[in-house]
Amino acid sequence: MFKRIGLFLLTNLLVIVTAGVILNILLPMMGIYVQGAWGLAVLCGVFGMTGAFISLGISRWMAKRAYGIQLVTDNSTDYNAREIHAMVARLARQANLPETPEVGIYQSSEPNAFATGPTKKRSLVAFSTGLLESMSKQEIEAVAAHEISHISNGDMVTMTLLTGVVNALVMFLARIIANGISSFLSDEEGGGLGFLGYILVVMLLETVFMMLASIPLAAFSRWREYHADSGSAKLTSPAAMINALKRLGSMADIPERKDSFAMAKISSGKRVSLWSTHPSLEARIERLSAMR
Repeated sequence: MFKRIGLFLLTNLLVIVTAGVILNILLPMMGIYVQGAWGLAVLCGVFGMTGAFISLGISRWMAKRAYGIQLVTDNSTDYNAREIHAMVARLARQANLPETPEVGIYQSSEPNAFATGPTKKRSLVAFSTGLLESMSKQEIEAVAAHEISHISNGDMVTMTLLTGVVNALVMFLARIIANGISSFLSDEEGGGLGFLGYILVVMLLETVFMMLASIPLAAFSRWREYHADSGSAKLTSPAAMINALKRLGSMADIPERKDSFAMAKISSGKRVSLWSTHPSLEARIERLSAMR
């Protein structure tokens, strides 16, 4: 569980920690103090949403460098690469996307694929070599349609909005509670948590709240996987998507790469919990079977 969401939590915690340094250290050093709950709420909202949208804005750039993704086009020298690009372009037209996403391939034995990008016009669909080498053309097409559906549904933007709201709430609640604890411990002679104690309590509360807040985020992620499966079935066929998921299930022993893009991938292992970003393959296959 912790490996699956570890880097995702770390990314958001870094945003929150940065905001904490600004709120609690830099602004007071400049003589600027946040007054009242409303002022704190506004600042937390600004920092939370800004950090989330910055992450979204650079998501394609980060993915290309993190995975060493090689982009392919309709002019690529490799025939198979051109076929993959043509497949994605055709599915993008079927899904009425305004632009064909960038198409990339990265070296990995893990059979997976993901979509990312800030808008429908500036998106990326990436496939691992492990997936391309182990699946049939129809199964690859179903996976591509799944990722195209994520883009068409605007899942990346929706997840970013939810993450921004979560970041803001976590920062706000942590500071409100820390202020309450400090006030409770103080007396006429002062006391309270002190500056360092306050910072440590805020950091601890933010970590706990982020873990709890990741539960509804993971639930939304599981829901959008079902929705993307349905979109793939409509663009290709339920049987093709079922076969692709079964193929993934047969290769479940191949180690997965755990990172901030795990939530965006076609599959994320077998175990399902409150923090799982994907439903079980069995549950996904059952829903697709009902569409036949």
